Amino acid sequence: MHFDHFCIRILDKRSNKLELVIAEGLPSEATEVDLYAQPEGNGISGYVAATGRSYICHDTEKDPRYVLGLQHCKSSLTVPLFLHDKVIGIYNVESQTVGAFSEDDRQFAEIFGRYIAMALHILDLLVVERYTSTGQLADNFVQELAAPLNDIVTEAGTLMEEYIGDDSMRGRLNKILEHVQAIRSTMQNVCSGPKGVLGADKVNVPKQMDPLLAGRKILVADDEATIRNTIGDVLRKFGADPLICKDGHEACLMLEQRTFDLIISDIKMPYRNGYEIFAAARRRDDFVPVILMTGFGYDPHHSIVRASQEGLSSVLFKPFKVDQLMDEVRKALSNKAPAKIDAPKTTSSAPPLN
Repeated sequence: MHFDHFCIRILDKRSNKLELVIAEGLPSEATEVDLYAQPEGNGISGYVAATGRSYICHDTEKDPRYVLGLQHCKSSLTVPLFLHDKVIGIYNVESQTVGAFSEDDRQFAEIFGRYIAMALHILDLLVVERYTSTGQLADNFVQELAAPLNDIVTEAGTLMEEYIGDDSMRGRLNKILEHVQAIRSTMQNVCSGPKGVLGADKVNVPKQMDPLLAGRKILVADDEATIRNTIGDVLRKFGADPLICKDGHEACLMLEQRTFDLIISDIKMPYRNGYEIFAAARRRDDFVPVILMTGFGYDPHHSIVRASQEGLSSVLFKPFKVDQLMDEVRKALSNKAPAKIDAPKTTSSAPPLN
C-alpha cells in the first residue's frame, strides 16, 4: 500500500473523543490535536467518525475540512473502522502528493480497516477476560474462606464467655479476632482489583525522614479517587509533597504551572491519556521521570509502548503493593535532582477542551 504516514484513532464513547492509538510519520503537532466525532469543526477524521463514510481529500489546500497533519501534506484518505456496523474509530493516511489516493485505495483501506477493528476488538476481549477471570477467582476464594473465618469468630466468642475474668486469655482471643478482621480486609482489597492499592494500611513509617523522598514534589493523577488518595497518603508518610489530580486535563494544567520531581499517572483518564501526560511532563522537563499505571495491562492508546520509546521510567500494574510503588518511586528519584521553583512556561501543554 505504501502508506508511510498514517494514524489510527479510537472513539471513546464516554467523551466522543477520537483517541490516538498509533501514529507513524506524522509530526507531534498533528497527533496532539484534539478531535471529536462531529461532522463539523473536527477535521476530516471527525466527519468520517460521525457519518461513517470514508473520505478522499484530493487537495488539502482546497478542502476546508482538512486540519493540521503531515508537513507539506497535499492529499489524504480517511476511512471509518467498523465493528458490527458501528464506528469504533478512524484510519487516516496522508501524502505529500496531490491526488495520491484513488477509489481502489479507498476500497483497500476500508477492507484493511475492518481487520484493524477486529484486531482491536480481540485485544479488548482478552483484557476483559483477564479482568473477569481474575475477579471471579478472587470472589471464589473469598466465598470459600468466609465459612471457616466465621467459625473461628464463633469459637473465639464462645471461649471468651468461658474465660470471663481471665484477662490474659481474653486478650489472646481478641488478637485472634483482630487477625480475622485483617484477613477479611486484605481479601476485600484483593477483590477490588485495579481500584485498590495492596498493603496501604500496613505502611511502616520510617523513624527518620527518607532523604531521597523528603520534600520531593510528585504529581499523582488518576480518575479513581481511592487510588490517587491512597498513593498521596503513602507518599506523605515518607516525607514527599504530592499534588493530586483527578483527570488528565487537570494534570496537564499543573504541569504548565509547576516543576515536579516525579509524575505518577494512570494511562486511561478523562480528557488526556497516559502518553499525553508523559509528553506534557517532558515538554516541561526533558529528564523528569514518569511512572504510568494500568489495570491488568489495559493500554487502549498504546501509551506504554509510545512512552517507553521516549524514556518512560516504569509501569505499575494494578492492583500493586505499596512496596512495589515505593521501590519504583525510589528508583525513579535516585538520579533526579530536586525540582526548582521556576516560572511557568508560556506554551500550553493542555490544549483547550472541546
